[in-house]
Amino acid sequence: MPIFKTATMETLAEISEEMRMRKTAHLILLFSMGSQFDHLIVQQLARLGVYCLVADPASVRVEDVQKLKPAGIIVSGGPASVHDEPPPFDEKIFDLGIPVLGVCLGFQMWAKHVGAKVTPHEKREFGTHTLKILSADDLFEGVSNGTKVLQTHGDSIEPDSIITILGSTENAPVAAGRYKHLWGVQFHPEVTETDKGAHMYENFCFKICGITDRFPAHNVSKEKIENLQKQIAGKSAEGGSASGGKVLIALSGGSDSSVVAYLLKEAMHPQGETLKSRSQGLTLRGIYIRGIDRPDDEAYVKNYFGKQDWISVEIADATKEFLAALKGKMSMQEKRVAMRDVYREVLEEKIKEFGADFIAQGTLYTDLRESGLGNATGARVAEIKVHHNTGIKFSVPELTPLSDCVKDSARGIGRDIGVPEDLLVRHPFPGPGLVVRIEGEITAERLKIARAIDGIYIEELRVADLYKTVWQAGATLTRSEHTVSKGDDAGTGYVVALWAVWSVNGFTARFAQLPYDFLDRVSRRITNEVREVGSVVYRISDKPPATIEWG
Repeated sequence: MPIFKTATMETLAEISEEMRMRKTAHLILLFSMGSQFDHLIVQQLARLGVYCLVADPASVRVEDVQKLKPAGIIVSGGPASVHDEPPPFDEKIFDLGIPVLGVCLGFQMWAKHVGAKVTPHEKREFGTHTLKILSADDLFEGVSNGTKVLQTHGDSIEPDSIITILGSTENAPVAAGRYKHLWGVQFHPEVTETDKGAHMYENFCFKICGITDRFPAHNVSKEKIENLQKQIAGKSAEGGSASGGKVLIALSGGSDSSVVAYLLKEAMHPQGETLKSRSQGLTLRGIYIRGIDRPDDEAYVKNYFGKQDWISVEIADATKEFLAALKGKMSMQEKRVAMRDVYREVLEEKIKEFGADFIAQGTLYTDLRESGLGNATGARVAEIKVHHNTGIKFSVPELTPLSDCVKDSARGIGRDIGVPEDLLVRHPFPGPGLVVRIEGEITAERLKIARAIDGIYIEELRVADLYKTVWQAGATLTRSEHTVSKGDDAGTGYVVALWAVWSVNGFTARFAQLPYDFLDRVSRRITNEVREVGSVVYRISDKPPATIEWG
């Protein structure tokens, strides 16, 4: 279902048909205000069997909402401020009497609308905090006092007689509140760090909004396979091809592109048909791009895809091209943009050589959102970092079946269709590769150092049986230098920053509290075995406020 922008007869008919197919008479309207977590709200409601329609706050007016008649409204968080950057939104919607749940910015928006005071707070709240429930309310039924909630906000709502305060945290006296049919929370119930967030959404939908039905759960992987079949068949019919279409997929050895490869396997070679058993038909080729990769990526691709009879694999060595493009580039943003050009050029060359009709990538919703893309609403979306696999114009249509998924849901699809567990549990690794784990200019020497420290760190995580307990870990080669005294010699060496996080989907993360004896062992190995390294440090920042990758 596309973004809801205005209540035309055609749009209302389309929504009605969607609801008929879902066998539901109710929907929740989500105004996407630009938060990185917006899609997690949609997923939370989908798990509950509630139809969530995303709305464009810049174009939807009160009259459109009246025609749509949603059971409830959610106004999400976002990067804007009600003070100096009022977000686009028709505030008359708050006066309709329809139950509203404002999340972070959404709460601040309706609080200001009803006359409460919203001010920049001296103590900003980022990370996990303890919620003290002050008033009984349907929103918190079944939620224990002292539950953990994830907050990321700078503006705060001041306590007064207008809003009934439902809960508070250390630095937010109004962490949750209510005014008539308007509910609001200063934290994010949609993230996993909020312990009972899913239960709060359930309470809002069923107890507050009065939704009485849930649409039947459907097989997500089956739906994605069928959609891929339709896309590929449609292109074949358009081109008058009797043998189907050819698909080129960018393989990295990680979980996302591996899941897409297996989805394509099911879509292109149903009922056990293979490349070898068909003289004509759909064909699939994987391209692994060498150059800025980590030590074992290529080995994983060769091991798990190199000998399959449903996909052919080619290794494209672009080391020289990457180094040439990255020469003189110092900032992470510059390097991300520079490597994208090489990435695109290599794939375009292989598209032509293979005669591909499609290019497939393991692009996640997270990649789109952090690149400032995602839901096509009028709300501003912060560009946090440009991902290598987003916003590229290829000469053939692009297949991105996971673009509505976050990491954890993509892994769930993979398990459903038989992707080997070793591929699914691999730590996420950025498409720009070691480019974002090396501060400053990328050179052949610094690539060699970065590969060495990454190899030692990951090897020791596996040996200590810690690899599967953390969501992602990495080693960053910084530009800082440290005085060293190795043996009887003295000089300087690079500072290496190790990090590891616990997460479920990559939208939020907490630093992993790795054992000191483990960190001691890794530090000793790196400084002893990599002569260019002078010292090792460990990063202890969460997301937010930091991002998971260094750059």
